Amino acid sequence: MGRWRGGGRDTTEGYRQLDVRRMQRGGFLRAGSWSSWRWSRNGEVFASIQVRRISTASCSCTVIVPVMATRKWTKEEYPVWLEWTRCYFGGERAWFLCPRPGCRRRVAILWGAMFYCRQCYNLAYESQNETVYDRALRKHQAIRMKLGGSGSLAEDFPTKPRGMHWRTYWRLVTQAEEAESRSWPPWVYRMMVNGSS
Repeated sequence: MGRWRGGGRDTTEGYRQLDVRRMQRGGFLRAGSWSSWRWSRNGEVFASIQVRRISTASCSCTVIVPVMATRKWTKEEYPVWLEWTRCYFGGERAWFLCPRPGCRRRVAILWGAMFYCRQCYNLAYESQNETVYDRALRKHQAIRMKLGGSGSLAEDFPTKPRGMHWRTYWRLVTQAEEAESRSWPPWVYRMMVNGSS
């Protein structure tokens, strides 16, 4: 499981997730529909879940996970309630209501083995634990990849993609340069200055 640097809360990175938006896009929330989700590591399935839509208001989740001490698989079945909200331009959006007793938060993603909301597991997002320098580096890498290059700073900066306006390209170049300048921690600058004198 993802762990917060320096101790503290686990992060969502190491937890299985069940996303209601993905299920809705795939048509798995239609009444009477069945879907099956599997999680694997190194080609070996380590957990699966079967979701059956019972009514317009709920799904039945059959969670199948191995009990690590005995290496046997165990089944756990529980209802997950759905709530629907109207979209501004028509249609409806589905939400899970967290099935943990006493919670019932409206969320798009359920996490973990029993599939509760992020707050019930007290999970942080990986990005919440990043330093200012990490975020700046990630932004610089994202711009490089958006332009068709790789995230590696060792490679040349990507050229303007075909069809992109020059004004857009130069705006992204400026943003990438600013992000790169913020991606160096102060101690690196101090080391360079002290090392050069």
